[in-house]
Amino acid sequence: MKKLEKYFDHTILKPQATFKDIKKVCDEAKLYQFHSVCVNGCHVKSAYEELKETDILISCVIGFPLGANETEIKAAEAQLAIKKGAKELDMVMNIGALKDKRYSYVEEDIKAVVAASKGKSIVKVILETCLLTPEEIVQACNLAQKAGAHFVKTSTGFLGEGARAEHVKLMKDTVGDSLGVKASGGIRDLKTVQEMIAAGADRIGTSASVAIMKEFEELLKG
Repeated sequence: MKKLEKYFDHTILKPQATFKDIKKVCDEAKLYQFHSVCVNGCHVKSAYEELKETDILISCVIGFPLGANETEIKAAEAQLAIKKGAKELDMVMNIGALKDKRYSYVEEDIKAVVAASKGKSIVKVILETCLLTPEEIVQACNLAQKAGAHFVKTSTGFLGEGARAEHVKLMKDTVGDSLGVKASGGIRDLKTVQEMIAAGADRIGTSASVAIMKEFEELLKG
């Protein structure tokens, strides 16, 4: 089992984030050796400059937080993020299209971002599971897999309800070992992290990574 810190995409996506905030998150990532720092597109270059001498990756959100951008915009956003230094892309699926059962559109939307990455970045597809039925979650996972994505992800964290362990388990049961599963949204403590990992999460997205690691360190002290 990998070290706990390597599960974390240390996240800062709030609209009021400043360059000082980005530097702070990057410094925290360096201190704890998190897997990545997840930022909005406008902060990719700054995060890259802070982390380029480390093994910590830059994750960038695409079509965030609604997923309702035109496919061409998502693809262009992906290309620019990679150019600025992103190695992982967390794109929001077109949720309305899925609910309309326009499955070909959803698949092509994801496929366009995968193609734009040209093997230079992995692609995680945010499903926004709180808006979906279990059947829609399974369908979304299957479409992400067909489109060549590398992960499916629960939530943006912007709609109140985030990750639920039962949704993570359903996603893992659907994709098996062929895709990773990322749990994100509302994960604020060690107990929740442990529940998500037990349910099948390969990655955890949270802005509370430092607090969770401190809780873990206290637990180890006994």
